[in-house]
Amino acid sequence: MQRRRTGTVAAAAAAAALALVAGTGVAGAADRAEGGAQKRERGGERLYVPPANPDAYTQIRELVEAREYRDAVGVARMVTTPQAVWLNGNGDDSRIRREVARIVRDAARKRALPVLALYNVPGRDCSQYSAGGAANTAEYKAWIDEVARGIGGKRALIVLEPDSLALLPSDCGQDDDEGTLTAARYAEIGYAVETLSARPGTTVYLDAGHSGWHSVRSIVPRLVEAGIERTAGFYLDASNYRADDELARYGKLVSGCVEYVQGGGDAASCPDQWSDRNEARAWLEENVTADPADQPHFVTDTSRNGKGPWTAPADLYPDPQDWCNPPDRGLGARPATRTGDPLHDARLWIKIPGESDGLCLRGTEGPEDPARGMVDPAAGQWFPQQALELVRNAEPPLRP
Repeated sequence: MQRRRTGTVAAAAAAAALALVAGTGVAGAADRAEGGAQKRERGGERLYVPPANPDAYTQIRELVEAREYRDAVGVARMVTTPQAVWLNGNGDDSRIRREVARIVRDAARKRALPVLALYNVPGRDCSQYSAGGAANTAEYKAWIDEVARGIGGKRALIVLEPDSLALLPSDCGQDDDEGTLTAARYAEIGYAVETLSARPGTTVYLDAGHSGWHSVRSIVPRLVEAGIERTAGFYLDASNYRADDELARYGKLVSGCVEYVQGGGDAASCPDQWSDRNEARAWLEENVTADPADQPHFVTDTSRNGKGPWTAPADLYPDPQDWCNPPDRGLGARPATRTGDPLHDARLWIKIPGESDGLCLRGTEGPEDPARGMVDPAAGQWFPQQALELVRNAEPPLRP
């Protein structure tokens, strides 16, 4: 009897996974996933499920054909979980307008909120693995204008330019002595904030890195300079792996420090994430209002942080690059707009889980990633081995 039941479950799993690789089955499965996510959020906002990377469907098909049913269903569940749509410049502003309009219309039809990760600022990623972006400020502003026109009066949550504030041109030796490119970066982000926040259904969040990067005292002046008072707040951990509790504490400290600085205080007086917890709590109680409406809110990326950050073996790699395709990580908490924290607006899957961070070399000459013994796919390409790791190590686990 047990053997028969196991076979039945496997067959059902195969059928569900195959639905994702069959024409209309993809859309239908995505719609059902959105409905299930809505129920699990218990009244929270329904979030949009975009079409998956085409290579994800190829992997699902291959897993089914190999009778690896549990993995096939796991990858299927992963790609039908709400996640962000990443938008890059493509040299044709009218095309980006049409693309954005299509996304927000589809989301509106499904009564879901789309998360749009805009990733086109000049000099993005310090010209590293995800190099690219608009050629100059004028081109970027024109692109932002077209994104705003595409959104129109529809609803959208904007994750504005990952790494744009945590990784300024001045941080990576790209700027001149006068700080010309860094000043331009602030102007570009400021223009995007002004333009997008003017749309009635658009909510904008600014880049604040993560808790293992900048101190509170370092990131807050950047947020203030970028115009955080005109946004909903900031986002944390985009494409990274920091643990939920660590991010929640960091977010509260950043939020409190922003309010303090906007009231005339000095960011250097704020506690940071390494401060004594009791002292930090006392500082917040003394210097920050208890009303969450007076402070910027935040969202977090939980797409790959189920196992927390990776710690490389000591002295093994010249540059461990713990952010770049670290092995044995897992999916994190499912996206939801109910977090139980009045400052924490949502947990989101900003980074597309299963897509590579880039050709990670960890300070070696390569071409293989020494932590994996293989050449990693280029940034943004589907990474089947990592996709399986994320599914198998998910925390909380994916439903079977």
